[in-house]
Amino acid sequence: MNIVDTLTQTISQALQAMYGIEQQASDITLQDTRRDFKGDYTLVVFPYVKQARRSPEAVAQEIGTYVKEHLPMVCGFNVIKGFLNFEISDEYWSQFVTENFADTTFGLRKSNPNDPQVVIEYSSPNTNKPLHLGHIRNNLLGWSVSQLLAANGANVKKVNLVNDRGIHICKSMLAWLRFGNGETPKSTGMKGDHLVGKYYVEFDKHYKEEVKQLMESGVEEEQAKKEAPLLVEAGQMLKRWEEGDPEVRALWEKMNGWVYEGFDETYRRLGVSFDKVYYESQTYLLGKELVQKGLDMGVLFRKEDGSVWCDLTGDGLDQKLLLRRDGTSVYMTQDLGTALLRHNDFGAERLIYVVGNEQDYHFKVLKLILGKLGFSWADKVYHLSYGMVELPNGKMKSREGTVVDADDLIDEMERTAEEMSREHGKNDELSPEEQQHLYHILALGALKYFILKVDPTKNMLFNPAESIDFNGNTGPFIQYTHARIRSIVRKAGEEVTAGKPVTLSDKERAVIKVLHSLPESIAAAAAAYSPAMVANYAYDLAKAFNSFYQDTPILRETDMDIKHFRVNLCAMVANALKNTMNILGIEVPERM
Repeated sequence: MNIVDTLTQTISQALQAMYGIEQQASDITLQDTRRDFKGDYTLVVFPYVKQARRSPEAVAQEIGTYVKEHLPMVCGFNVIKGFLNFEISDEYWSQFVTENFADTTFGLRKSNPNDPQVVIEYSSPNTNKPLHLGHIRNNLLGWSVSQLLAANGANVKKVNLVNDRGIHICKSMLAWLRFGNGETPKSTGMKGDHLVGKYYVEFDKHYKEEVKQLMESGVEEEQAKKEAPLLVEAGQMLKRWEEGDPEVRALWEKMNGWVYEGFDETYRRLGVSFDKVYYESQTYLLGKELVQKGLDMGVLFRKEDGSVWCDLTGDGLDQKLLLRRDGTSVYMTQDLGTALLRHNDFGAERLIYVVGNEQDYHFKVLKLILGKLGFSWADKVYHLSYGMVELPNGKMKSREGTVVDADDLIDEMERTAEEMSREHGKNDELSPEEQQHLYHILALGALKYFILKVDPTKNMLFNPAESIDFNGNTGPFIQYTHARIRSIVRKAGEEVTAGKPVTLSDKERAVIKVLHSLPESIAAAAAAYSPAMVANYAYDLAKAFNSFYQDTPILRETDMDIKHFRVNLCAMVANALKNTMNILGIEVPERM
């Protein structure tokens, strides 16, 4: 039990013993004491004054006296009106460090392979374009949340659903047939996903020209958009694909193969991976079976044109299309099939989907339809909805080619990391190979931290120039702090062992209190599915350590007990930074 739990439990006992007030320890809130007052944790006593029939000062004084008598680690307290500030002894804090500094997994909980599994889906790219900045936020968030849940003891499976079929795929295929002249990744030197994405843009360009020509001939805009020959032919290609046309299937397999090779390279560079990959081309048929089941059950209905719908008006929504009139499926069709397949594969306790907030409605519908189809686990579906990534000049549009390509962004970040490192002299003692590795992990650390430090629910503005800085709330600042600490521990040289309790400075105490809160911080972040809370914790710890480091001698300390304690404290901070940054998917260097 940590100090906060111990305090709240004892306060609960005090309230019952002195005033007959029944208050669960879990409902008692302690705050960090304000810096301008002496103390570590503060209890606001005003909620108990009326029942206690005492003044706020008297209630605070009496609770403080009770707690101090019952808890040896409480060395004192003070009362400021209705605020009771508890002081925790140096012996408790220093003993905490002594007991935990060598535990490289402090704050992390081990998962039990026998526990129910949590399945988290992220990435979910389309095979008609390369990964871009929006995908980067999705991948980093999905990977980090999976790491975070695992760090909190969950049995996590990471999955990817590749959207490898549909009208958008046919658009790239048709454009390549029309305008590609047989070029391949090998003949052009382009990554396969970039080449296929090029033809998605080409389709849109020629499609818009056809719409314009139809409108100039007198056709209304909406009708022109539906009747443009390229779009009609793409729709026909999709129908041929679903009918198993060998020529269309062969082209589909070839172009998707190019894309998968490109995706794998980008995933490797980003440092993300999956336990299982699903393909929409394999799950949509199961979805169609579920649609037929829904028709048989009477929870779905067929319109006169042959299309199949679910009426959700009684649930406050509208009617949802599940099969088009030509029998081809939509996204919802394959998501129904994928959800069932995934539940059967893993028997999952939770099915988490990392998908942008533009799909909030989609996942409300998915849960409702699964429930109407009789699946009791429908309420286990959870949409981890995140905000969009925008650039200083606005939103990205794949069709128009106005996207920030993931590979290009990583290249640019690595160039910037090299420039910044050379400017700050961070690589002078490293070999050329070590330098290149350093530039890579600094670039990825800057990129990942900048994106993950933002609350997932919020939209964010990405500015690469702000992300790579060795000062402030950035990945490189925390990475450099870790390297600095590891240098201190190496220079300490001798084998450092547990020392005696020592008298602490205010800045030492501040570092230890942040360390002490690590288990609760990880648990709270996991409950909120928020890597941003982990990023903020890592920054707070790095900031507290640097303040301590600037004012406190470590290797120059002459009292060996104090020196040993401070080196131990450094080692514990390094472990905590390494573990929290690992949750974010960020490598921390041993030296810089």
